[in-house]
Amino acid sequence: MKKLLCLFTLPLVAAACTSAPPERQLIDEAADALGGRQKVLAVKTLTIEGEGPAPNVGQNTMPDGELPVWKVTEFKRIIDFPNHRMRTAQLRTAQFLFANANTQRQDQGLDGDVAYNIGENGGGTRASAAVARDRRVELLQHPLVIVREVLDDPATKLSGYRKNGNQEIVEIETSKGEKLTLAVDSGSKLPSRVTSMTDNANMGDVAIDTAFSAYENVGGVQLPKRITTTIDKYPQFDLTVSKNTVDADAGNTAAPDSVKSAAAPAPPPQVVTAEPVAKGIWWLAGSGNHRSVVFEFDDHLVLYEAPLNETRSKAVIDKARSLSSKPLTQVIISHHHFDHSGGLRVAVAEGLTIITYKDNIPFFQDLLARKHTIVPDELEKNQKPAKFEPVDDQMTLKDKSMEVQLYHLKDNPREGTNLFAYVPRDRMLVKADLYDSTWQFHHWGANVITNIEDVRKLKVDKQVPVHGGIQAYAEMVKTMRANP
Repeated sequence: MKKLLCLFTLPLVAAACTSAPPERQLIDEAADALGGRQKVLAVKTLTIEGEGPAPNVGQNTMPDGELPVWKVTEFKRIIDFPNHRMRTAQLRTAQFLFANANTQRQDQGLDGDVAYNIGENGGGTRASAAVARDRRVELLQHPLVIVREVLDDPATKLSGYRKNGNQEIVEIETSKGEKLTLAVDSGSKLPSRVTSMTDNANMGDVAIDTAFSAYENVGGVQLPKRITTTIDKYPQFDLTVSKNTVDADAGNTAAPDSVKSAAAPAPPPQVVTAEPVAKGIWWLAGSGNHRSVVFEFDDHLVLYEAPLNETRSKAVIDKARSLSSKPLTQVIISHHHFDHSGGLRVAVAEGLTIITYKDNIPFFQDLLARKHTIVPDELEKNQKPAKFEPVDDQMTLKDKSMEVQLYHLKDNPREGTNLFAYVPRDRMLVKADLYDSTWQFHHWGANVITNIEDVRKLKVDKQVPVHGGIQAYAEMVKTMRANP
């Protein structure tokens, strides 16, 4: 009897030893739901066409207001599986007040590890290695692509199987080191979302989450007709797919030879120049089109604007400190838009007091509380408490050497929390996002003029901007009125 029991139990033990772990079982079930392993691996190309809204994160009128939206039409993405390529072309139109062309065509690609952009003239340029990594992860955030990646590459690592409600979840690490989380619907076994973590200069560690729904059968393969992406808590793109096509002619998805032979561009060096524009006032320009201004008081310096990101703002702060033996103690952050508040965290880490419009402060406190562990910044490595000086309607910074008046821009249709500065001694206006001599349109120009001349009754001779070049105020007004 004992021998017979062993005969029955040995096959069970063998079966237990050879059964796939739950992570692998989940991938196999997802592949079956998508059409079967052979169908998934047999797909050569996938073309996705559609349209949808693409909100512009970090550019809303108020920090807690609705995001401005680009309407994306003529969206077309071609995925070439054998050649590891992706090319995306789209037309997008601003559904908000925008200072340049409302309609933009974009054409971007990924060829292996080479990211590239195609200009409207047809010429190609190579994008950075960081952009290539981002596009590779973006490519993987499609159910057919991520499941195929696991099936096709034995070096892919699976871990962390778990259940959450009606979702089954597995962690995926590709052979290139990309880490993603795949969620599968427990009932249909179809992939429901893919999530990856990345660094955002303003928000720190953020999840990019892409959800899939409304699957349809295309040539025996199940493909989603709605693809919705969020970054952190913000919507990023809600694509309604009008057409999925399997194994159509991919056309030309290769990077141009001139792009492939070019080296991936390195981050440009941060050049900061200091131009004296009045006694005790310097305009910090140099790289790019985001400038800052330094004001010298009796015993300290004040900076207007910490823009873009930590790299740029740290270079600006260092340059400001080189202009005088007096300490730099405060920075005026004009408004909450991400390209103007990107230096918030490094300014706090450097011990500067933040002067800003009062309604920015809760939003800034949230940004300061966020973790930056993926790419640790100076504040993550050197935690310091933030010091704020809120401005309601106006504030004057004044001593024997300098007077700077700060004013809230009232009733502007685009800039709800903006502070501009005025130096009465020099009849000088210092401002951000109110005017740029390079803009095509100045949709909010009339409001700016009203604020300066009628509401605040300021007499201005010269404008010293964050964007664009220094000009006579009269020239600024003339341009705004000529190009409303």
